[in-house]
Formats: sequence, C-alpha cells, structure tokens
Amino acid sequence: MSITAQILVGLVAFLHIAFLILEMFLWDKPLGRKIFGLKEDFATQSKTLAANQGLYNGFLAAGLIWSLFPVGASGMNIPIATFFLGCVVIAGLYGAMTVSKMILFVQAVPAIIALGVLWLL
Repeated sequence: MSITAQILVGLVAFLHIAFLILEMFLWDKPLGRKIFGLKEDFATQSKTLAANQGLYNGFLAAGLIWSLFPVGASGMNIPIATFFLGCVVIAGLYGAMTVSKMILFVQAVPAIIALGVLWLL
C-alpha cells in the first residue's frame, strides 16, 4: 500500500482523535465553545450528548489506526481502511446535511480524498 494512502488514513484518524478530545473534554470549555460556536448554557446542557458523539469519533479513529497495521506482506488492511473511511464519509455527509456545511469539509472531504488515494494508487 502506498505511503501516501497510509499518511492520509493516519491524518483522518488524527482528525477524529481531535474531534474526540473536543467533544468529550473541551465541549463546555472556552476553546470548545469557541470552535463550535456554543453558548455556555447550551454547552453545559449538551455536554453528555457531545461526549457520546466524541466516543463514536474515537471508535472511527481506532478503526482507522487498526487498518494501518500490516496484514501479512501486503501492508495496511485495505478492507478495514475502506470500511472506516466509508463510515467517516457517511457521518460527514449526514453532519453536513443536518448540522453544518463545514462538517463536509472538515470530516467528509479528507476521508473521500484518503479513499480515492487508497483505491487509485
């Protein structure tokens, strides 16, 4: 598998670890509120929901990291990478349609690019 694909899958995993941290630990803190544009009372009320969402982002990151571990002599596990990148794309598209168009660019587009490189190179 190409080093470019591995780097891109790793980048998408890193983004989801960052999302986990933001949603689970910083949601109601000044940095989290600023990034997500939240008012303090809403951030406090929705903290548990955001933490749950962050946990799911952590699972996506874990799957992507798992896909980077070699399988035999073939390098990264392409089916696992494809599955988790596909999950990220679907989650990003849904988030863009229901929450904010920015999610398309922050979550879905990097995963789409990684999928393209994974399958084209």
